[in-house]
Amino acid sequence: MAPSRFFVILAILAVFAPSILATNYIVGDDEGWTTGFDYQVWAQGKMFVVGDNLVFKYPKGVHNVLKVNGTGFQQCAAPVGTAPLTSGNDVINLATPGRKWYICGVAKHCAAGQKLLITVKPSIAPIPGPLPAPSPSPLSASSAAPSPSPTAECSY
Repeated sequence: MAPSRFFVILAILAVFAPSILATNYIVGDDEGWTTGFDYQVWAQGKMFVVGDNLVFKYPKGVHNVLKVNGTGFQQCAAPVGTAPLTSGNDVINLATPGRKWYICGVAKHCAAGQKLLITVKPSIAPIPGPLPAPSPSPLSASSAAPSPSPTAECSY
């Protein structure tokens, strides 16, 4: 019965480990999502992985967040029809690996540096390996191997 419980626990961990291990990154830390901040410097040294979240904090109505491609990032322009995030506490789950680009679409904020480029790595969730063999049943006294005699020599 114990081995089946182990399998159930292992299955639960495999499903929930990525979300438990996920990191919430507050973009810009204490500064938040604003103008006059170097987001590329902020992103340096951070390892973003699938399952992590970016949290864009800013005063509602002052900024927004647009997910763009590399060209949109360079030109500070979102494709027509791109819906901005505007809550002031926008959470973006990093669901796939690769490069991700975000800009502020308000006025000239992007041109003033309010833009972020990151690279998301594949998930680092542990991959379950082979399971240990079940414990052998206790040996009865009659089937136990004889113990060595006190005069036996062992070499190590």
